[in-house]
Amino acid sequence: MDPSAGQGGEGERTLVPASGAQAVDRALALLSLVGREAERGIALSEIVEASGLNKPTARRLLVALMRSRLVEQSETTRRYYLSDEVYVLGVLASSRYSLLDVAMESLRTLAQASGDTSFLSMRRDAHAVCLHREEGAYPVRSHVLQARDQHPLGVGAGSLALLSSLPDAEIAEILQRNAPILAERYPGCSPDELREGVRRTRQDGYAFNPGLVVASSWGIGQAVMFPDGRVAGALSIAAIDSRLQPDRRAELASLLRAETAKVEAKLARLFSRERARPASFPRREPAAVSSARESHHV
Repeated sequence: MDPSAGQGGEGERTLVPASGAQAVDRALALLSLVGREAERGIALSEIVEASGLNKPTARRLLVALMRSRLVEQSETTRRYYLSDEVYVLGVLASSRYSLLDVAMESLRTLAQASGDTSFLSMRRDAHAVCLHREEGAYPVRSHVLQARDQHPLGVGAGSLALLSSLPDAEIAEILQRNAPILAERYPGCSPDELREGVRRTRQDGYAFNPGLVVASSWGIGQAVMFPDGRVAGALSIAAIDSRLQPDRRAELASLLRAETAKVEAKLARLFSRERARPASFPRREPAAVSSARESHHV
């Protein structure tokens, strides 16, 4: 039974707790297995072999995970990967092993060393969400971006750093999707302007927002990458325009690069430990018993 399908007659309702719990257990086990192969992805045949589930059941559970935006499938290799939503949910819901925990020391360093405001942002689909804002000591601050604020990818320094780290085809698709909201709410951030911003970011090694959202609020940002090359988030610094002129901007960009490298090193150590943990699955049943139960419960 498809996990999203409703229950039918009265006689089926007594099966919901058992079948529902079993389906959740199996889906979470598959999610864990996909996570163990975050770098290279995992094929359906490998999932079937490792989990002990038959192919139709494994595929059905994976489709449910994809509908929930927890797993995605490569259109070219057909391998399965964790989606960005998994990490965003983890960061928003838990302090343990979160990107915010990993980056907090660097956020404080950036704010203290610059005197300005530092930020941590993450991608969420075609947008960037601000996870944390750390204030520096300088009395005149930029208040454009607050924790939990969300803007289209490319709008703002950290968001532009995230966008610039993506493949060109994905950037084109995101800019096309965001074109209506950019035209309506961000007149200084047209798709053409953001494409030029991506080019400059890749050329300079960091993103620069010269007041495209609010004229007096400037910022620089740099993407933080996972060990497998996927983008984890972005660190950024925002200040009033007079504090981000070329000489000081170069100085802060160097500081930003150093702290980004520290966060990436911490992520590499964390992922190394997590990959070493074995995945666990519900007890494997004899094929005949498993198939019979799946015909009634899954």
